[in-house]
Amino acid sequence: MSWSRTLLWFVFWSALAAGVQYRWDTAAGWVVLALVCGIILTIRRRQANRVAVWAAHPETDPPADVGQWEDMVASLYRHTLGQTIAVRTLQATNDAVMSAAQALPIGAVTLNKDFQIRWFNVAAEKILHLQPVQDIGQNLLNLLRSPPFVAYAKQTTWEEPLILKIALGGSNQSITMRLVPYANDQLLLIARDLTQIEKLETTRRDFVANVSHEMRTPLTVLSGFLETMREAPKGALTEEQSQHYLKLMHEQALRMEALVADLLTLSALETSLSADKNTIHMSTLIDSARQQAESLSGGRHTLIWDIEPDLNILGNQTELSSAITNLLTNAVRYTPERQTITIQWHRQADGSARYSVTDTGIGIASEHLPRLSERFYTVDRGRSRAMGGTGLGLAITKHVAMRHDAQLEIQSKLGLGSTFSLVFAPDRVIAAH
Repeated sequence: MSWSRTLLWFVFWSALAAGVQYRWDTAAGWVVLALVCGIILTIRRRQANRVAVWAAHPETDPPADVGQWEDMVASLYRHTLGQTIAVRTLQATNDAVMSAAQALPIGAVTLNKDFQIRWFNVAAEKILHLQPVQDIGQNLLNLLRSPPFVAYAKQTTWEEPLILKIALGGSNQSITMRLVPYANDQLLLIARDLTQIEKLETTRRDFVANVSHEMRTPLTVLSGFLETMREAPKGALTEEQSQHYLKLMHEQALRMEALVADLLTLSALETSLSADKNTIHMSTLIDSARQQAESLSGGRHTLIWDIEPDLNILGNQTELSSAITNLLTNAVRYTPERQTITIQWHRQADGSARYSVTDTGIGIASEHLPRLSERFYTVDRGRSRAMGGTGLGLAITKHVAMRHDAQLEIQSKLGLGSTFSLVFAPDRVIAAH
């Protein structure tokens, strides 16, 4: 209503000037009126200029003392402030959505209707080997040169995903892909790398096959001898033969028992990623393993012990005992007679601790070393069976090492012997004072 007040003010002063002229016959009133109007116009012009300057940046605090412009400035400022808050909220939401999309473990690529790439996340970059800068705007069909995928992309609908075998980044990959339409003629490509899953599935099948094979042999021996003893006529087998057959069956039963025990141990180790952190006196565990090793060796080997007695570990006693004993008994089993086996347990300069078993046996060819800790992997399967091994000892030892923040290290040269070591991280090591 500032315009009405201005009109009333102008009418009042005009009447006053007219009254002065009528009463004293002078134009002084009009002169004063003109001066006041000029001053007011100057003030109003200055206020308008301040408003105009502020209007270029309405997100800043509005100017004070702008007269008749005050209501308009306040209203515009409130509106601008509301819009700014809304934009910031939308930006935060957009950033959160984009961050979530980037964090997805599966690949996501947005495409236009012509299959030109508009955006992709980190997972897609790794799975499809895309370049973050160069490939934006490129046609995906030109980058992913696969006839099955091109045929899949040219469909009008994509109800089922495509499993694609393709060589990317110098390696063979198995990738599942699916196109999903969204918005206005936009496409979302979802990609997932199945390579590791297929490897795990292959490992599982191999494991089942190996277990079946390892169990079949002693079961065949058992059933064969049992059938022979059952169907043999009375008196056909001498007491010596019967005892021999029973001895062989007992050995095969013990082998199956050992195999089942190792499988149960391995299964228990895989149920959790980290072991307990109880103080374990390693010298006591090593002494227990020493008794087993000396009994197994029967004086056929020279055993050298170099043990730091007050060096302990945080972990699980049963698991550590299994790992220590496995390495030691393996050395005894596979080292020829009259050879030397050296057992060491020491703290290293970096604070870690190393348990190592070194033999002067036949050694292992380098091509076998990476696979020694795989389940049922043996360099000589026949010799392993003859020595009473199940093929799971090193697999168990590796899992124990992983659960104790340790590394299983294997060094060997054909004809020169081998060294198997467990290296424990410094935060697992306790030195008694």
